[in-house]
Amino acid sequence: MNVVDSSAWLEYLSGSDRAEYFVEPIEATRRLVVPAIVIYELFKKILRELGEQPALEVYALFCQGQVVEVDASLAVSAAKLNLPPADSLIYATAQRFGATLWTQDEHFGRLPGVRFFPK
Repeated sequence: MNVVDSSAWLEYLSGSDRAEYFVEPIEATRRLVVPAIVIYELFKKILRELGEQPALEVYALFCQGQVVEVDASLAVSAAKLNLPPADSLIYATAQRFGATLWTQDEHFGRLPGVRFFPK
């Protein structure tokens, strides 16, 4: 299973030269776990910068994976991590599913179960 953090999704969606690092986990939709906080972060950014239609198209892409809502158990697991709130929820989601977290965010760099691609 794979979880892709928000910054990695942005690379993929923009088609940047770093997108190649994240194609595999994003396009393997049967193994893709999408934390609700990632949807929130990216929908808000795309809505603000590009408008509602592009944001809805990205939302449809997220829904090809398994979307994971924040429940009480996930919130408690995330609260025990020494990470910023959104990152805690993303990492706790990956841990819940035994998934690999794909990222370029330094907060995750040395944590187990992380594929980290430094900028």
